[in-house]
Amino acid sequence: MMDTETWKGPEQVQELLAAQSYIADLSLATAIFLSARLGKPLLVEGEPGCGKTEIAKVLSAATGGELIRLQCFEGLDSRSALYDWDYPRQLLMIRMHERDTATETLEKQVFSERFLQRGPLLRALGGDAAHRPVLLIDEVDRADEEFEGLLLEVLSDFQITVPEIGTLRATRPPLVVITSNRTRTLSDALKRRCLYAYVDYPDAEKELTILRRRVPSLDAAFARQVVGFVQRLRREPDLAKRPGVAETLDWAAALLTLRIDALDPAAVATTLGFLIKDADDLELLRSRHAALLESPE
Repeated sequence: MMDTETWKGPEQVQELLAAQSYIADLSLATAIFLSARLGKPLLVEGEPGCGKTEIAKVLSAATGGELIRLQCFEGLDSRSALYDWDYPRQLLMIRMHERDTATETLEKQVFSERFLQRGPLLRALGGDAAHRPVLLIDEVDRADEEFEGLLLEVLSDFQITVPEIGTLRATRPPLVVITSNRTRTLSDALKRRCLYAYVDYPDAEKELTILRRRVPSLDAAFARQVVGFVQRLRREPDLAKRPGVAETLDWAAALLTLRIDALDPAAVATTLGFLIKDADDLELLRSRHAALLESPE
C-alpha cells in the first residue's frame, strides 16, 4: 500500500492499478494522479460496465484508504448523503434531564456530535489522516439535479456545515471518484469542481489483457476467441445495450464453470444472457450469433 503523497507520476499510478488487476491507459492514470495531488474530485463518465466504479475500489486497495460509497438514486436527499440526527436517543436524553438541566445547556448537549449520524459524505471528511479515504459517488446522474447543489460545498472546500454544530472540515481531503453513465447532463457548477476522464469500451488487445488478468485460468487462445466475439457484438448497429467489460468477465467465468473451451453456436446461445441484458437485444441476437462467430476479426 502506498500513500498518494509518494506517487512519483502517472506511470507509477498505472503500475499500482495493474497490481490490482486494473488496466488503465496513461490518460486515465494521469487524471487519477492529478486528482490525488491537486485535491480535486475526479469525474469519470463512460458506458456502463467499463470499469468506472472499479477505479475507486482499486484505489482503496492500493492506498489502504477506506472505501466509502454513496450510491445515487432518484430522490436522494441530504439526510441520506450528509447527516441526520439520532432522534430517539435525543428524545431519551431530553426526558432524562429536562428537570435537572437548563434548557440551553440541554440543547447544546442534544445537538452535539454524539448524536450525529454521519452519512457517506460526512464520514469521508472524518477519515484517518494516515490513509486518505476513497469517496465513491456512484452514478451521480441518477440523482436529481437538486442533489448536485448539496455536493458543491463538499467538493469545493471538503467541509459540511451543520447549523446546530458549525462547519465540519476534513482533517485530510479524501480521494473522490464520481461516476456517471451520462443518462443526463451534469451541471457546469459540478463539472468545474472536478477533473474529467472518459472511460470507453477497450480495444481488443486491452480487453484481452484485462480478461487474462481477471480470469487467469482461461486458456489464452480461448480468451482471444471470447474477446473477438464480444468486440464484434459491440459493433452490431441495432443493440440498445452493448456489453461492457464486466459482462465479458462474467461470460468468461460462466464458460469456464461450464467447462466450455471453444465457442460454437450452441454454447453462445445457452450463455448469451451473461452478455446481453436487454430482452429485445437478446431476441435480436438469437438469429445472428452464429454469423458473428464466423465473422472475421
